Amino acid sequence: MNTKNLGRPKADSLRDLRHDLLLNSRLLLDEGGPAALSMREVARRTGCTHQAPYHYFENREAIIASLVADGFDALAACLQEANDLSSTQGVRAALVASGAAYVNFALVQPGVFRIMFRPELCDPLRFTAVQTSGARARGELDRLNVIVHGKSAQDTMATILWAHVHGLACLLLDGPLALQFQSESERTKYLQTVGEKFADLVAATNTS
Repeated sequence: MNTKNLGRPKADSLRDLRHDLLLNSRLLLDEGGPAALSMREVARRTGCTHQAPYHYFENREAIIASLVADGFDALAACLQEANDLSSTQGVRAALVASGAAYVNFALVQPGVFRIMFRPELCDPLRFTAVQTSGARARGELDRLNVIVHGKSAQDTMATILWAHVHGLACLLLDGPLALQFQSESERTKYLQTVGEKFADLVAATNTS
């Protein structure tokens, strides 16, 4: 049986349908959250038959898993770039840049960010790609912890760093700060100010 074009719209046999399904799934999440994403709706939005998504994804959770894995990979890349600044611009610059990278990722990809830490929507134990990408992102957090705290770095310190940026991201994305700072320039300026203040607090703690 020739399955080369299985599930693809007849009008465009060269179409990368899997890519389009994921793209429209991401848009649905941005617009309406997890409740807006269903196999039938993503098929309708993509312009293919209702059965076409099943040729690429077993179910809705499999679509979410692909988006989560891609999200963690993208986040890890952003954090790695920020951490790399420590070798040329110092620890403080890396700390500020890492926080900005995390929060900006959440603001640019809100729908994906909102599902990345929701095991009831995507069980990481069922998807190797999610575990691998999640470990890569966590590895960059642990790396930042060592950059900032050196030999005294502990898991609890990594949790503090994570809680700071994750909490700030949630406040700017869905919390009261989203209403307080509605323009990108306002958010960027505020994020920079908070990042620098937090870096000062961390530096003070390390010298005490």
